[in-house]
Amino acid sequence: MPEGAPATLSAAADLDAGLADRFADVRALSLALAEPLSDADATVQSMPDASPAKWHLAHTTWFFETFVLRDHVDGYRKHDERWPFLFNSYYEAEGKRHARDRRGMVTRPTLDEVRAYRAHVDAALTAALPTLSGEARTLVTLGCHHEEQHQELLVTDILHLLSENPLEPALWGAPRKQPVAMPAPIGWIERDAGIVEIGHAGGAFAFDCEGPRHRALLHPHAIADRTVTNGEWARFIADGGYRDARHWLADGWAWVKAEGITAPLYWEESDEGWTRFGLDGRRAVDPAAPVTHVSFFEADAYASWADARLPTEAEWEALAADQDATSGNFMDDAGPVEPRPAADAPGLFGDVWEWTGSAYRPYPGFTPAEGAVGEYNGKFMSGQFVLRGGSCATPRGHARASYRNFFYPHQRWQFTGVRLAKDI
Repeated sequence: MPEGAPATLSAAADLDAGLADRFADVRALSLALAEPLSDADATVQSMPDASPAKWHLAHTTWFFETFVLRDHVDGYRKHDERWPFLFNSYYEAEGKRHARDRRGMVTRPTLDEVRAYRAHVDAALTAALPTLSGEARTLVTLGCHHEEQHQELLVTDILHLLSENPLEPALWGAPRKQPVAMPAPIGWIERDAGIVEIGHAGGAFAFDCEGPRHRALLHPHAIADRTVTNGEWARFIADGGYRDARHWLADGWAWVKAEGITAPLYWEESDEGWTRFGLDGRRAVDPAAPVTHVSFFEADAYASWADARLPTEAEWEALAADQDATSGNFMDDAGPVEPRPAADAPGLFGDVWEWTGSAYRPYPGFTPAEGAVGEYNGKFMSGQFVLRGGSCATPRGHARASYRNFFYPHQRWQFTGVRLAKDI
């Protein structure tokens, strides 16, 4: 136990129990998400941006084994000395690693062997938790949040993998939905000019890139009270949105032409209309649901077509600051994951990550953490754009107003959508 007066020991024990429960819950959800997969499903890599399910399960385990057990538990022996080379992701300080775009070639260890690896590390960490230092417990907390990020990646990578199978198999069954009313036309929430504070205020967990808290100047603007729907996106397509260079950034237009982009990812058109592929198989596109699987390039082009723009991350966060970040359509357990239609304003959290017009760059005064964990976010602050709000594949409780997700402008295999803004 850490040093402290006897009066603090029960609180510390409660803290250990709470952290143990959190650790167990996070680890169990990852296994539940992968439970429907065969060894082949869990091994294949469908594209360089995605990773095999087996790799996600092993990498998150490597994180706990390396940064907690190896570094903070005397006498701990690695489960397999060869595996850090396979399951390190991008930590240069941890030495050489297997190439990211070759992860699908790791046919062994098997899925069952990876599950055994997880069980080994889980048992060792749970046993060590009561004696871990405060620094080590902080790393356990970080590891839990890190694994929640990989749970979302696990789901979206499985979706992409199954979409590449000509049979388009469903991961989870889902009842066919009854038609729902279309949402009301987009309304606008007007915001005055002023100086606001954004960034994490402390007092609870946050990733390093969410701070320091700082002031930002807002100009008069308005933000849409809901995200763009599939029905609205279909009108953009019908109006030639993907064929009109006027709406596109130069890099985006080059991407559209080079890749033959004509619709959101997973959409297909037939005589019966548009369909989309999801974790519940191929279904008709729901015109009332939020559009998703669109890139920053597409989001920016749609905003131009709609005589609007994307919100800045400061505008988005200032509006979200007083909203309940646990509300909305998030992933609560291992089951169907899909954006849900909303009759009116659904709030800013859940359903789809919302592209902003802000580059992913450090906040004023940002300093990466010392050591290998300092590579977690800071070194990726180049060439990417910020998304906010979480999605239907984000574990509930993982998002918050200050949370900064980030992807490259062409990427769209995540549940990414669009909320408009405009100057006033």
